[in-house]
Amino acid sequence: MTRPVKATVFGTGSWGTAFAIVLADAGCEVTLWGRRSEVVDAINTGRTNSDYFPDVELPANIRATGDPAEAAAGADFTVLAVPSQTLRDNLAAWAPLLAPDTVLVSLMKGIELGTAKRMSEVIEEVAKVPAERIAVVTGPNLAAEIAARQPAASVVACVDEAVAQRLQAACHTAYFRPYTSTDVIGCELGGAVKNVIGLAVGIADGMGLGDNTKGSLITRGLAEATRLGVAMGADPLTFSGLAGLGDLVATCSSPLSRNHTFGTNLGRGMTLEETIAVTKQTAEGVKSCQSVADLAGRHGVDMPITETVVDIVHHGKPTLVALKELMGRSAKPERR
Repeated sequence: MTRPVKATVFGTGSWGTAFAIVLADAGCEVTLWGRRSEVVDAINTGRTNSDYFPDVELPANIRATGDPAEAAAGADFTVLAVPSQTLRDNLAAWAPLLAPDTVLVSLMKGIELGTAKRMSEVIEEVAKVPAERIAVVTGPNLAAEIAARQPAASVVACVDEAVAQRLQAACHTAYFRPYTSTDVIGCELGGAVKNVIGLAVGIADGMGLGDNTKGSLITRGLAEATRLGVAMGADPLTFSGLAGLGDLVATCSSPLSRNHTFGTNLGRGMTLEETIAVTKQTAEGVKSCQSVADLAGRHGVDMPITETVVDIVHHGKPTLVALKELMGRSAKPERR
C-alpha cells in the first residue's frame, strides 16, 4: 500500500488555505505553515481559518505549524502561497529546509519588482532547483468559491509534463478540475497581467462606465497579455484558455476579486493610500503593474492599458485624464 502524498503549503492566506483544502480533499496529507501562532492554533484546535473562512471547517488531514522546518520535512509538493513581492526573502530562509526532490509549486500571480522575473524564475534562482521541479497553479480560482467547494477548473503547468501530471493527480477533486500544460511562461504571464487588467476594469466600474467599456478592456487586455507572451516565447493559445481568458473574466467580473475591488475604489475617487487602508488582502496588480510594464519595455511590447494603470496607481494621474489619453491613441488594425 502506497503512502499518501504529503503536501506543505507555506502561507495561510485565502488562496493558500483554499488550495490546502483542495489537496486534502484529494487525499493528501497537508501541512499549513503560518507565521502567526494564533492562526496556527485556531486551525489545529478549531479546524477553521477565522481570518478568511470562519464558516468553513477544514478537513481533518490538514494540520498547521509555525515551524518552517517541520512544515517542509518530507513534502512531495511544497506549495508557495505568499505575496509575490515577499517570495525572494521568504524562500531564501526556507530553501535550506526543503525536502530533497520536493516539487515547488507557485500559487502566486505576480512579476517581481526590479528584476521583472516571473515567480518560477525567482524560485529557480533562490532555491537552486531545476525548472523541471517547479510547477505553477493558475486559472479562474477565486479563493472563497474554492473553499466553498464550488466547481472550478485550473491549469497546473511544468516544463516536465510528468511532474504536471503528478500534481494534477494530487489536486484533482470532484469540484476542482486541473488541466496540465508545459507552457509555464504563458500561464504565469496570464495570471500576472490579468491582475493589472482587473484593476483597469475595476477603475472603469468605479467611474460608472458600462459593459461596453468592460468588454473592450477585457478583450484588449487579453491582446496585451498575448503580445507579451508571444514575445517571451509563450504559446499564444494559452491565453485563450483557463490561464488567460478564464482567469481574466473571473477577475474582471467578480466582487470577490481583490484587484477589481481595489480598482473600483480608485475609480470612485479614493486615493491610493485610502484604498490600501481599506484593503485587507494583497492586490497583486498594484505592485505588479509596474513590473509588467517594465517587462513589456524590455521586450519592446506595447501595453497601453497596463501603462494607463501604472499612471493612475503610481503616478496619480486623474482617471478621466488617463481615460481620455487611452481613447485618443491613434487608430490601428485590431490584430496588432
